[in-house]
Amino acid sequence: MNRTDLVLTPTHLRFMNRRFPRTIGRGGVTGRKAEGDGATPRGTHCIVGMLYRPDRMARPTDWALPIRPGDLWSDDVRDPDYNMMVRVPHRFGHENLRRADPMYDLIILTDWNWPYAVKGRGSAIFLHQWRGPGRPTAGCVAFSRADLCWIARHIRHETRLVIV
Repeated sequence: MNRTDLVLTPTHLRFMNRRFPRTIGRGGVTGRKAEGDGATPRGTHCIVGMLYRPDRMARPTDWALPIRPGDLWSDDVRDPDYNMMVRVPHRFGHENLRRADPMYDLIILTDWNWPYAVKGRGSAIFLHQWRGPGRPTAGCVAFSRADLCWIARHIRHETRLVIV
């Protein structure tokens, strides 16, 4: 591990010599992730992208891509595009990336079960805005908006999410 890694500990996330309060999945941390278990997968995960709502915030980095109306994320194991970003219309189960609430105004994407997804092993693990301190996610890692924006601005090409 190095100073550019996002290191998730049992009590916080450490990044660039700072500590950030965070929430994780309602199922805790696991080494055996499955779709719908609500757990956050243990391991070392590369950062592979960043998405943001241009109608709600300025572009956080030059490599962040806008979330457009109709952008979805497939979480249906029957979908040939399981664990991929897809667009409406989409007949399989999915998550809307352009939510009414601010939770997905900024999404940092990891390579969990991507790009060659094993069906049932769990769909995307995002870093996103929390619903509130201590309120668990469905498996993602979540932060206050201010902390998430700070993290997004300081991520480097070599940054990884390390969940111990």
